[in-house]
Amino acid sequence: MLAITKQELLIARRNMWVATSVALMALFSVVLSMAGGAPTGTLGVNPLIVAVTSITTLSVYFVPLVGLLLSFDAISGEKERGTLALSLTYPLSRAQILIGKFLAHFLVLAFAIGVGLLLVAIISIFKNGGLNMSFTPLLWLFVTSLALGATFLGIGYLVSSLVNQPSVASGFAIVIWLVCVVLYDIGLLGALVADNGGFFTKVIFPWLLVANPADAFRLVNMPDISNNVLSSGLSSASQVSGRIGQIASLFLWPILALFFAWVALKKVKT
Repeated sequence: MLAITKQELLIARRNMWVATSVALMALFSVVLSMAGGAPTGTLGVNPLIVAVTSITTLSVYFVPLVGLLLSFDAISGEKERGTLALSLTYPLSRAQILIGKFLAHFLVLAFAIGVGLLLVAIISIFKNGGLNMSFTPLLWLFVTSLALGATFLGIGYLVSSLVNQPSVASGFAIVIWLVCVVLYDIGLLGALVADNGGFFTKVIFPWLLVANPADAFRLVNMPDISNNVLSSGLSSASQVSGRIGQIASLFLWPILALFFAWVALKKVKT
């Protein structure tokens, strides 16, 4: 398993995934941290809270995309090159192969996210000083970002196991990203407008929101200040579903995604 992890890390470095992920996360984190500090004087809140809110918006788009791009050809690419059949001749189960690949891609994600959030902390300390500044929201954002990334890594493996060509897998990966991160919320918004405060809005909508890992990620990282300042649908949904439901959704999704990826990989014929 560790040999597979090392091999996948070398492939990720060779394909520039490590450098690209770190560079993009660092760039956007610095830009959002520099631009997001302006409202803190007016709101009178911890400047790190405002920075975390801005980075959450970035992470909900960036982390799933990187997770899918890292994993979409993990199985289909090997099937196309014929190396999967060779890997299965070794005394390793398919679950061990999957875990080895997952560990490598998870480390790439963790490194990119960690660098970005570390830069956020450094900039916040430089601009506002480190006294009386709690870094708990930043640590929580790091943990939940890893859970979100692990979910889409598992989804990428699932797609990669179900198709035979990486080009097809990449198309499915982009569609899944668009649906989960963009179109899902647009559909819910349209249903809210049509319902006009009825049963769907009060009962069904909050649970549909929590069922999406991207929206669950938004909810668990939405600071208390957002409930007072931002009059959004996320606040009302957060009150209905509860903190436990949001956290359960976010941390159960990686397990489910990897389980279904393993089931799909077991059915792959070589």
